[in-house]
Amino acid sequence: MFAFIASRILQAVPVLLAVGLIAFALFAYVGDPVTIILGQDATDAQRRALAHDLGLDRPFFVQYAHYLWSAAQGDFGISLRLAQPVSALIAERLPATLELAVTASVLAFAVGVPMGVHAGIHRDSFVSRLFMVVSLIGVSLPTFVLGILLILVFSVSLNWLPSFGRGPVVAVGSWWTTGFTSWAGIRALILPAVTLGLFQMTLIMRLVRSEMLEVLRTDYIRFARARGLTDRAIHFSHALKNTLVPVITIIGLQFGGIVAFSLVTETVFQWPGMGLLLVQSVVSADIPVMSAYLLLIALLFVAINLTVDLLYFCVDPRLRALGRRAETRGR
Repeated sequence: MFAFIASRILQAVPVLLAVGLIAFALFAYVGDPVTIILGQDATDAQRRALAHDLGLDRPFFVQYAHYLWSAAQGDFGISLRLAQPVSALIAERLPATLELAVTASVLAFAVGVPMGVHAGIHRDSFVSRLFMVVSLIGVSLPTFVLGILLILVFSVSLNWLPSFGRGPVVAVGSWWTTGFTSWAGIRALILPAVTLGLFQMTLIMRLVRSEMLEVLRTDYIRFARARGLTDRAIHFSHALKNTLVPVITIIGLQFGGIVAFSLVTETVFQWPGMGLLLVQSVVSADIPVMSAYLLLIALLFVAINLTVDLLYFCVDPRLRALGRRAETRGR
């Protein structure tokens, strides 16, 4: 297991270095931070002095090495728009995005898996056909359209839920904040979580349905029926367990996608997370924030892929057997 984790980490290093190079090139060659900070009326002396302070007069690879070293220490520079450390801005916005992403992912998994299992077992029933229609709507409907429709129905017409904002939050520890401590914070989370999780829910449902249909046709399921096992044991102890490997892959990758591409939902609901921060930074060409966001998303996907690979060992006994054989041969 340790060798497997070490190999995955070593494979992730070139990926992070490549993403760091892209982020650094974005910081160095897209836009002019000196002009953004000082404006058009600055003198040449002022521009040279600021360029020296920012390290822009150094060679390319010296700047790149300094950028990587600073990023490894959590220093992503100063926001050109807000004149604040980028790390402080991310620490302030990250809890809101993770809270929204985790809620949307849990909602998608908790609803999508039972719907997929039911649609796979009772493929010709009315409820299963209704689930498939709902899944087509969830896959086809754009996120911003769904968010606006939910606001129109539940906020404007029914006045049940708030249409924007995160609601009251409580600080937990030195930098984490949460809205789960109050009913107002939970109500503010419902609409953006449903908007963000509907596509993932329908994707999980369709995947579980197709995998269940495939597994139920295999020989070992026929053998289980011949042994006299109950339908409940066959469906949930044998068939569902063997559908979890591709489902885990989708859930892991979709969680990274939720965090990375939540900017549309956060913009529609004015959710104060990293997605909204990125949109505001793009509008004002705030390159340090954009490059830091790119690096963090790459690190998140690397961590998610490693976690998914480790979960494979917990779900699939064949992988554990192969791992034990490899360790035996190595000895």
